[in-house]
Amino acid sequence: MRVAEPADVEVIAELRARVMRPDLERLGRFDEHRVRQRLRDSFSARYTSVVVADDAFAGCVTLRPGEGGQWLEHFYLAPELHGCGIGSAILRTLLDRTDSEGAMVRLNVLQGSAARRLYERHGFTVESQDPVDVFMVRPPVSRGQPRVPGELHA
Repeated sequence: MRVAEPADVEVIAELRARVMRPDLERLGRFDEHRVRQRLRDSFSARYTSVVVADDAFAGCVTLRPGEGGQWLEHFYLAPELHGCGIGSAILRTLLDRTDSEGAMVRLNVLQGSAARRLYERHGFTVESQDPVDVFMVRPPVSRGQPRVPGELHA
């Protein structure tokens, strides 16, 4: 991973549109312009990391300060990399950092998104939901405590 630059915004907006399209279409919410503009409007290079695989752009993730902890957002990987363990490795790295800071982490995911299972495997639970979004939270995990329920640490 590398720190994002302002110039990364368009390639990230395109990946967001590609990754989110199936879920947004299923929910009747896909709009070619809005899906990209929402990323542009909230993009912060300061808090975003770019995922690089084989020397090429492969995804991104944003972890920004929020009320009562950190917000995990804009976590997108190229579809051809889904299911390879890259998302879990990135999430573990970020959560190790937030755990060491004692920070709560919040996120939202679209209803019916496969990404929800990834977050649940890493200890996120549903805080609230509406017809479109599921808001999830994960309290910090202390050293020696399992990061994921049922996981053992040496």
